[in-house]
Amino acid sequence: MWIYEKKLQYPVRVGKCDPRLARLLIEQYGGADGELSAALRYLNQRYSIPDRVIGLLTDIGTEEFAHLEMIATMVYKLTKDASPEQMKAAGLVDHYVNHDRALYYHDAAGVPWTAAYIQAKGDPIADLYEDIAAEEKARATYQWIIDNTDDPDIIDALKFLREREIVHALRFREAVELLKEHRDQKKVF
Repeated sequence: MWIYEKKLQYPVRVGKCDPRLARLLIEQYGGADGELSAALRYLNQRYSIPDRVIGLLTDIGTEEFAHLEMIATMVYKLTKDASPEQMKAAGLVDHYVNHDRALYYHDAAGVPWTAAYIQAKGDPIADLYEDIAAEEKARATYQWIIDNTDDPDIIDALKFLREREIVHALRFREAVELLKEHRDQKKVF
């Protein structure tokens, strides 16, 4: 079903060791509105949605895994040379004690990822509105992370990810309109 190309969707360069920024980025790794939640949400919802939207959910869900890979790469590069003291100063001491520099699915506050973050109502239009909201929350989070760094390389990659969230939200809006049109014409999904 998938073809995996062993390269990132967009290049990830990091200018300097910055565990504080890594801590912020972990929000997009294992947070409620992060890339793991998005990928699992969309790939799960595709089983109870009309055929004409399955491809959209599959495409975007798969792309979210590519974004997860980019975030993981950024976090790794930002922390690989950090001392234990730098990890502690960045608020990552609990993470460091439990996982060293290994990635673990939790948010920026250290709360572990949970399946409660993803929704699937079974109503195609309700689920797509949930998806739009998820994309807009991810877009906002990327902007807030951009606002908290001066690393031009990281900003470049984050802008790419932010723009992809906008595109995904637009695609989901188009799908809502398509399904509403069919519903209003009393056609079966």
